[in-house]
Amino acid sequence: MAEADSRSMIRLCRLNKHFGRHHVLKDIDLDVAAGEVLTIIGPSGSGKSTLLRCINYLEVPESGEIWIDGALAYRDGSGGHFRGHSGSRVAAVRAKIGMVFQQFNLFPHLTALENVMEGPLTVLRRPRREAIAAARELLSQVGLSDRADYFPEELSGGQAQRVAIARALAMGPKVMLFDEATSALDPELVGEVLAVMRNLAGGGMTMVVVTHEMGFARQVSDRVIFMDDGRVSESGTPDTLFTHPQNPRTQDFLRAILQH
Repeated sequence: MAEADSRSMIRLCRLNKHFGRHHVLKDIDLDVAAGEVLTIIGPSGSGKSTLLRCINYLEVPESGEIWIDGALAYRDGSGGHFRGHSGSRVAAVRAKIGMVFQQFNLFPHLTALENVMEGPLTVLRRPRREAIAAARELLSQVGLSDRADYFPEELSGGQAQRVAIARALAMGPKVMLFDEATSALDPELVGEVLAVMRNLAGGGMTMVVVTHEMGFARQVSDRVIFMDDGRVSESGTPDTLFTHPQNPRTQDFLRAILQH
């Protein structure tokens, strides 16, 4: 793990999100320092994935503030409304944030190399030769130099997810969000994806990781938060939270999940 910078890369202030009558996020306050690896654990339906999707503005919160890299994001001032999804200013913030989902979402008609270089070519307008070279370097970084010309259907789940990570990194993000990145994988393929995530953490990438992989959370995180019913119920270092959880709900959750 890299030593975290004291400057906040992500700051959430009293963030609220509803789906209909269901209050999914309830006055969330959260700071993630530059270079920090924050892992979010908690039961299904506790708001973990929605929190990530609000940071990346795939979901629009009703109230609160989202600060990315020191700047207020997605709205005009503290009293302004959140913007719509489109627009250059929203895109400029999103460009700083890479996100990896449960499903790989690769373009099936493009090779691994083409998937990785697509964003730099079409969004960043990079020269083709530069985009190809950078994509090959990223595939090497995730251990897939020999799969550059393979199509997604020719890849294992672990390989496809590593291509998805390389594709997110190709945009040069300052933050990487991982939403249960290993949950769709066969157990024997989980390790290869977690190894790539460990390398990113060791390189100083700011990461927010929603996961059920407690070993990863314990070994790689700088901090772990437990979410329950739309709130951050407990926060601490991995050693503190896993060894001496204070909240009864955290205790129950860890007891249940670590028995499996």
